[in-house]
Amino acid sequence: MEKNKLQAAGTGADPQKAIALVRQENQRFAMEAGRARRAFVLTFGCQQNEADSEKIAGMAQAMGYEMADAPEQADLIVVNTCAVREHAEKRALSTVGQYKHLKAQNPELVIEMCGCMVSQEHRADEIKHRYPYVNFIFGTSALQTFPALLWEWMNTHRRIFRSGAEETSVAEGLPVRRESGYRAWVSIMYGCNNFCSYCIVPYVRGRERSREPEPILEEIRALVAAGYRDITLLGQNVNSYGKGTAAGWDFADLLAAADKIEGDYILRFMTSHPKDAGKKLIDVMAASTHIAHQFHLPLQSGSNSILEKMNRRYTAEKYLETLDYLREKMPDVTVTSDMIVGFPGESDADFEETMKMIDRAGFDMIFSFIYSPRKGTPAARMENQVPEAVTHARFDRMLERQNAIGLEKNRELVGKTLRVLCDGESKNDPASVCGRTEGNKLVFWRGDPAAKGSFVRVRITGAEPFALQGELQSD
Repeated sequence: MEKNKLQAAGTGADPQKAIALVRQENQRFAMEAGRARRAFVLTFGCQQNEADSEKIAGMAQAMGYEMADAPEQADLIVVNTCAVREHAEKRALSTVGQYKHLKAQNPELVIEMCGCMVSQEHRADEIKHRYPYVNFIFGTSALQTFPALLWEWMNTHRRIFRSGAEETSVAEGLPVRRESGYRAWVSIMYGCNNFCSYCIVPYVRGRERSREPEPILEEIRALVAAGYRDITLLGQNVNSYGKGTAAGWDFADLLAAADKIEGDYILRFMTSHPKDAGKKLIDVMAASTHIAHQFHLPLQSGSNSILEKMNRRYTAEKYLETLDYLREKMPDVTVTSDMIVGFPGESDADFEETMKMIDRAGFDMIFSFIYSPRKGTPAARMENQVPEAVTHARFDRMLERQNAIGLEKNRELVGKTLRVLCDGESKNDPASVCGRTEGNKLVFWRGDPAAKGSFVRVRITGAEPFALQGELQSD
């Protein structure tokens, strides 16, 4: 390969140049082999990881790869990893371990790992030494370097490790291969500046970097024009959107502008930080046409002592003020939250404060987690780690109480007719179809799977803690 071509595809180059070079190589391969190379992308973790994987798949297609349905069919395997909990990291490593035999069968197979887990230095070193068949890795902030790293590997066959969060720019115009034709993720910012003491995200995704408003709005306009019905704006903390942008907008400004886009769609966002969820944002939601009356507002603990140790920078009282204002402006709002059980130093009294908060807040649903120490975070070095048996007992109590509250909330909807976006056939019951309400509640009913991607009206006839049953209503 000519030296200038390798330099042109370097990690700081325009990704489109590297995409073109890899595409030429893959076209040459297809001419000789009589088939196109195939790529398989596997995702662990949150919605942001899913959105990143859609860009990875989009770049792969732009580089001339066809998408494979299974790793056994692939010439390129990309594993996008998560680091929020130990279990997610172990699952990713176990899965990659199973690809060793695929590499033995096909030495030309390229295996790549990216995402949050590989952005940690100790995990990158582990992959380097224990998984020699992994060809290259890159961190979350270097997503746009994927084509250049692949081109470099094709021409040097040297293993490449770009694990850190070195990139500070935001790449626009990357191709996207969306998994759905009617639900879409739109990343509006990357990274996090909050440094909650238990969280690894700021260390693996870097500091906050916001996209300028106009490219975001253009992306939403294109999605609405293409028939997308449910669009979710993503960020580690969407409420802090806009810092450092030339436009100087905040998140409420962006939402208000997005809401003005004409079309039949629902606009959502996640995740919010309670300290930044102000009245201006809530007022914009309440006055909107398209923004869902749904708010995911992670509490994490009901104890002020634990919240301080978590570095959450709000109190239970302040959280309730926000929650009360939210419900005052939108009485029909669906509110969900995150809760961590067993944070270091959590006493019985601290946990009881969390239980009281669950009763007072009346969440529609919570996503509950047992505390998982993350190497490199302040919480992992704290004393008084809670015994596992105590944590599990508290966890079970909390779930039992929240399930009862969730059931009560869902029973309030029985007899009402709701607008539901159909997701097609239910995986658990082929005789049923399922979908999501504006409040993101799961609904099952008897109907035609061909309605997938369309809004339908469903009268709610039954309720469970995590789902609703209903009957399809004719127009």
